[in-house]
Amino acid sequence: MNRKHILEVIKQAKAESKPRNFKQTYDLIINLKNLDLKNPAQQLDFFVTLPHPKGKLQKVCALVGPELADEARKYCTTTIIQDEFDAYQKDKKKIKKLAEEHDWFIAQANIMAKVAQVFGSVLGPRGKMPNPKAGCVVPPKASLGPLVEKLQKTVHVKAKDKNSPVVHLSVGREDMPDEEVAENIATLYDQVLHHLPGEHNNIKSVFLKLTMGKPVKMEQ
Repeated sequence: MNRKHILEVIKQAKAESKPRNFKQTYDLIINLKNLDLKNPAQQLDFFVTLPHPKGKLQKVCALVGPELADEARKYCTTTIIQDEFDAYQKDKKKIKKLAEEHDWFIAQANIMAKVAQVFGSVLGPRGKMPNPKAGCVVPPKASLGPLVEKLQKTVHVKAKDKNSPVVHLSVGREDMPDEEVAENIATLYDQVLHHLPGEHNNIKSVFLKLTMGKPVKMEQ
């Protein structure tokens, strides 16, 4: 996707959105076609690390044993150690609140079975279970600083529902430099393209919009 064109679309999206009393996000919308999403080979389910953070702080919750407790408290928004799991198992509302308040969940690998048992029924359907593909299942002596930093720039690309063949993800915020937003858009678009079996033949249309703004069509 042409970088100059992306920058022009970003400017148009800003021009067509009224000023708001909050910082709006840029959403990239990629409508797909000619895919059999019943076929796992044609489903999209992967992670992309963008060149730049998306502007909004990503909140990370760590579900760990005592070995990682201090490291997690240093870098993560919330740390829940294994001894505290029982309190959550008895109160699903507490887990739902965690899911609402956090973007990512990290788990210590050797207690992953317990994490799944306690938190899986709530985090699983929301797509927030600690995922090894995103590096979120870690060994007991892991260094969490680089992982938390990486998650600030990571997006989860999913298109698995045959009734909704679309990728819709945040790629930045309006207070970011246009060039950084453009680099995020180009990276995400290229990764989606390369994961599609027919590449351009599987893309119906692409739009960029601010949270409360009108979608602006992009050239492919």
